[in-house]
This record gives sequence, structure tokens and C-alpha cells, in this order.
Amino acid sequence: MSFDHRRATTRLTVLDVDGSPLSDTDVALEQRSHQFAFGNIGFDFIPLANGENETPSRRDGFASESTEGLAGLADLWLDVFNTATLPFYWRIFEPVEGAPDTKRLRAAAAWFAERGVTVKGHPLTWHTLAPEWLGDKAEDEIEALQRGRIRRDVADFAGLIDTWDAINEVVIMPEFTAEQNGISRLAKKIGRVPIVRLAFEEARQTNPSATLILNDFDLSPAYERLIEDVLDAGIRVDAIGLQTHMHQGYWGEETMLRMVDRFARFGLPLHLTETTLVSGHTMPPEIVDLNDYQIPSWPSTPEGEARQADEIERHYRSLVGHPAVQAITYWGITDDGAWLGAPAGLVRSDGTPKPSYDALKSLIKGEWWLPRTEVRTDSDGTVPLSGFFGEYTVQAKGKTATVSLASGVDEAVVRLA
Repeated sequence: MSFDHRRATTRLTVLDVDGSPLSDTDVALEQRSHQFAFGNIGFDFIPLANGENETPSRRDGFASESTEGLAGLADLWLDVFNTATLPFYWRIFEPVEGAPDTKRLRAAAAWFAERGVTVKGHPLTWHTLAPEWLGDKAEDEIEALQRGRIRRDVADFAGLIDTWDAINEVVIMPEFTAEQNGISRLAKKIGRVPIVRLAFEEARQTNPSATLILNDFDLSPAYERLIEDVLDAGIRVDAIGLQTHMHQGYWGEETMLRMVDRFARFGLPLHLTETTLVSGHTMPPEIVDLNDYQIPSWPSTPEGEARQADEIERHYRSLVGHPAVQAITYWGITDDGAWLGAPAGLVRSDGTPKPSYDALKSLIKGEWWLPRTEVRTDSDGTVPLSGFFGEYTVQAKGKTATVSLASGVDEAVVRLA
């Protein structure tokens, strides 16, 4: 499998502080970030970012029951991932109308940003976890409230969060019957494409530079038809979101890449927005709605952990090897508080990394990473720099410069400072 579409080789000219070529000099090159978005959810660290680490809290829906060990868990998270998804489930974010949890989520977004992590919000519009206070409001009022919610939150977080799942799971939205909610009623009244337009246009007008994603778990032809209708309607979509919760077992490279190819035909970047692989027994195949599988205990096992590690490596290799894929977000760093109680985390509940964590780290910060490397410039002050697209540091004589490797950049010049 080739990763050449993710790599570049640049003839790098290093200038001294006075602007002259730094000839015949030892310099150190080192990667500092990936351009590719290697993501995970950041829900667990909202209490830590807000100084709540002495008080257990499940206020954020999927946060763990205990906040002990969050600092160590954060170190493991930050050592691998560069993109964090934060929860904006409307029912949880604004349980009382007019009282959103903006301060806490801004603190969490800032905590990640200060550590060089790109932050994404999930989601702006979704029928599940719609506020109960929407209740029996008329659809026109629900629409006005939804529009206002989008404008408020996109504006409040601009600069900290500039990537959003603008709308989530539209394919099922008008037909969702598991619980009564105002958003499904609105979608049924106005239709799928109009509610997509609502979400994207309100967010776009509020933050024109935002990256807005259409996200769904239904990867059937129905989602393809929706995308076609949305694009035909002139709605600008920045990326297509594809959920791949594999609680029933790894799909395998062939199936996964066939699916990716179907959505790559739209010519838009693909974000694998929600990925899971379990390290215990797999969910029975006859389960249609994953939420229906509720069991008292779902333990991680040594055999399952070995399988998960192998599948994680295969999964990431195949997707990073596909040129249309721009981002992969794994859905959970730890088993503690994981969705459906599944052992889908990369870290056990006791805080120890599973083999899957080590396997993924060995790719992102190993095989696909340039460690500190000593080289010597030639008489013109140049050195070759090869690696995955991303940011690199150049150090010499106690000074530092930064350079980006990107597609089509064959030459670059940096000046030490």
C-alpha cells in the first residue's frame, strides 16, 4: 500500500538570522504535527479543563463516571491525536432553555487549542437528544429556535471551533420514532434537503470560514441520494461524514474501501467521523439498531485486545492509503463510560493502554512520523526534507524555524530566528 499521496520531499534552504544561507552546518529536523486529522472525542476532559477533576460528573452525556486519572489519560490522548470532537448535543448542552453550557465547553475547546489540537463541534442539528423543552412547540417555532441555536453557538465558538458536524443522521431524521422530538417533526414537515440547507446556511453565514460536514451512519444508497439532492440544490458541503461503529466486527479492508469509493465519487473530502472496534466479544449480527444491545457487562479480553490491535492497524492503513480520506476520528479513548458500555476504547478502564493504542501510536508517531534527525546543509545551505504532510521544525545554532510539507511544494526556504 502506497502513502505517496500523503508525503512530500522538499529541497529546503536554511537561512541564518541575517538572511544568508546556512552552509555546511549541522541542523536538526523534526516533525511537530500531521496535516491529516487523527481525531478522537474529547468528552472525558471537559471536567479537567474546567478544574472539576475532584468531582465525578456525567453532565456531558458520555463522560466517564470517575475523573480520577484524567491527567494521565490526557497525556495518552495528546501523544497520539491532533483533533478533538466536543459534544454539543442540544438536550445536554442546553437542558434549560436559554441556559447553554457555553462557558464549560469554551474552556474545554481552549484547553485543547492551547495544546495544538484542532477542535470540532458535534452536532449543530440532530433529532436524537433534542431538548425536551421543545416539547409540543409548533414547527415554525422549532425552526426559529434551531436557527438561533446554530447562529449562537457557531458565533460563540468561532476561532476555537471552526469545524462542525452541521447536521447529523438526516437519512433517518424525518422517520425517527424511537422517541418524540421536535427536530424530527420539523424535518418531516419541511423535508430533508430544506433542513440540511437550514443547518448549513445558518452556520455558513455566521462563520464563513467554517468547515461544515454532512454526517450520517446510514451508508446505504439512501445517503448517496441525499448527498446528490443536497449538492443539486446548490448547498455547499465541505466534507462528507461517514460513521463506522463496528461493534459487530471489523468490516475488512475490501468492504471498507468499496464504501469509501462510493462516497469519493462526489469529489469531496471524506471524514470517518465515528469509528469503533471492540476488544471483547462482538455484538450479534442480527442486531439492527446498535442501541438495542444492552447487556450488564461487556468486558475486554486478551483475545479481543489482540484482535482489536490488528484491526486498528489494518483499518488506519487502508483509510490513510485512500486519497479521498482527510480525517479519521476514533470514538473514545477509554472503556470507562464508553458508548453502549462496549470495550471499544484504546485504553482500559484502569488507565493502562491496550495493544490497539500502541499499534495506532506506532503508525501515527512512528512509521508516519519523522523523529529528530541530524543532517548537514550543503554549501548552498540546503538539505532534503522528506515526510508526511505537516509541520516540521528546523533547529541550528540554538535557533529554530518552522516549515510545512505539503503537496506540490518542491522547494522551501526558512529563516532561523
